[in-house]
Amino acid sequence: MDLTRLRNIGIIAHIDAGKTTTTERVLYYTGRSHRIGEVHDGAATMDWMAQEQERGITITAAATTTYWEQGGKYQINIIDTPGHVDFTLEVERSLRVLDGAVVVFCGVSGVQPQSETVWHQADHYKVPRMAFINKMDRVGADFNVVVKQIEEVLHATPVPINIPIGAEDHFLGLIDLVRMQAVYFDEDSLGAEVRREEIPQDLAQSAAMAREVMMEQLTLFDDELLERVLAEEDIKAEEISGIIRTLCLDNKITPVLCGSAFKNKGIQPLLDAVVDYLPSPMDIPPVEGILPGTTQIVVRKADPLEPLTALVFKIQADSFAGVISYLRVYSGVLKQGDQYFNPRQGKKERVGKIFRMHANKREELAEVGPGEIVAVAGLQFSNTGDSICKKNEEVILEDIQPSVPVISIAVEPKTKADQDKLTDILGRLEREDPSVAVSQDKETGQTLLSGMGELHLEVLVDRMKREFKLDVGTGKPQVAYRETILTKNSHHEIFDKPMAGKSSFAGVTLEARPLDAKAENSVSWASGITPAEELQRLIEEGILEGLGSGVISGYPVIQVGVTITGLEIKEEEFHPQAFKVAAALALRKCLLAGTSVLLEPVMQVEVTTPPDFTGDIIGDLNSRRGRVQSIEDKKGMQLLTVGVALSTMFGYLTSLRSLSQGRATFSMMFDHYEKSET
Repeated sequence: MDLTRLRNIGIIAHIDAGKTTTTERVLYYTGRSHRIGEVHDGAATMDWMAQEQERGITITAAATTTYWEQGGKYQINIIDTPGHVDFTLEVERSLRVLDGAVVVFCGVSGVQPQSETVWHQADHYKVPRMAFINKMDRVGADFNVVVKQIEEVLHATPVPINIPIGAEDHFLGLIDLVRMQAVYFDEDSLGAEVRREEIPQDLAQSAAMAREVMMEQLTLFDDELLERVLAEEDIKAEEISGIIRTLCLDNKITPVLCGSAFKNKGIQPLLDAVVDYLPSPMDIPPVEGILPGTTQIVVRKADPLEPLTALVFKIQADSFAGVISYLRVYSGVLKQGDQYFNPRQGKKERVGKIFRMHANKREELAEVGPGEIVAVAGLQFSNTGDSICKKNEEVILEDIQPSVPVISIAVEPKTKADQDKLTDILGRLEREDPSVAVSQDKETGQTLLSGMGELHLEVLVDRMKREFKLDVGTGKPQVAYRETILTKNSHHEIFDKPMAGKSSFAGVTLEARPLDAKAENSVSWASGITPAEELQRLIEEGILEGLGSGVISGYPVIQVGVTITGLEIKEEEFHPQAFKVAAALALRKCLLAGTSVLLEPVMQVEVTTPPDFTGDIIGDLNSRRGRVQSIEDKKGMQLLTVGVALSTMFGYLTSLRSLSQGRATFSMMFDHYEKSET
């Protein structure tokens, strides 16, 4: 197919901003769905899991393909992602393989905590994006306020390319500032019929001012356009669109649109903008990876004649095919029935079936080329973040880093006979979702299931019962602590024991020091020490494995910098593995001597409440060791931002409802670890 007519986009946002409702309208107006599915009715096409339909939220990123006619047919692959912070990895791994994104904001609530998270995730992957300010029909909706928040909170350059006609109950349509037309949506046809008319006389002045502001913002990045504007030249809509596209692809601006998905207004202009301004696979830089076992960079272009390069970005249990793997094909052609190679796992893989997905429905394909996002049945060994290539044409693409689980529960089968089944199911869930971790409690022997929050764990347990038909008992949620050290120290460790039946000797000197609160662990070498590549790798492996289990309660160790300051080698007793052991032992002695302490996860909690209940809510949060960071007024409501230890927040929703007569809401996301007070 013509790759310039392909768009891979994600729809991302804070929970309740209207992502899934927006996607449902897109499917309806493009002809993919013949009726509109509503989230609140549990009938949304993209929320196909039973848990999603019952809760009215998106849990798993769902993929679909649809087509939009605009001077020819464009194929749009869409991933509708979750908004709840517990499922943030679903957004992360979707953004890793997408070319562009539509970020949905609520016209009333504006930029919310998870809006910031997904925006920064998109920044990390350099994903060009547009903003869609939704819910313009709601009481309190304010387009200009949200645009200002995008600029001030997200440090972006929002450029409105359409503005609303009216707001709240009087939201009638929008003004297209590029073409300078009023756009209305026929209610009798559920918004399917779009009328473009002259701008009403009473709106002409405000529309002209808004267009002038748009042009001024564009001239900041385009000197030629500035000269033409100053010369008062007539600039055609197609030329303006071309400039907006170039600046959007370069991540210099964020085009902003508006509408009300629920009231069927603004979706067709959004689809036009996706085609006009977001990138095709040909517009993004060629994908880069490394040659296995080296640091040599390999570049692969979006070309069917290049060697196959694909990335597994999601694994999903499937009742039809056992396990399906979602892939993004970056180069070459993926064919059904062919054998491929996974260089990270060192395993051969055969592609059984290739599907183009529509939520949980599928269309079988014989082969797919670059730019496509598809599901594949038959991969036995590949996990999230693995690359798929042909043998002798291998490349390893950038991995997808999982989020750190912050909460655990003990799980056990109701009968002893189901223990093996539980182990198998937990292994499948862990493979499917890298933000899930399964471990054993060293003291009690219990199996611990760890995840991103109470809702995440609740959904996992529910899936065990519904999908896998296994009834399990669960313990109370437990906090996933971490460990660190408070003081710097060093240790010299000698390992002098036989290995593989031969004498071995290894001496390693390490220095361990505490790092800043949000710093990641680091391993470095003192100047002048340059061991062979294999020896360096083994010593670093020993240190990293040692950091995986602390000396207080066996929790992972964080915020520690380790430097190898000395090696002692005897050539006649040299055994590389001995140095790995010596490094791990030296690290453990450093941790024991370095005043190890427990760290607990601290969450950023945002509570939105009517002012009448603010005092009681703050009092309750203070009793939970909360630290109020800010209190803002937001259209008759108050927004409280508070830092609170996760260990005190279990069951908070029930307390908040009681304190506010059910009128307050809250969101919670991980912020940092700090020294535990428990």
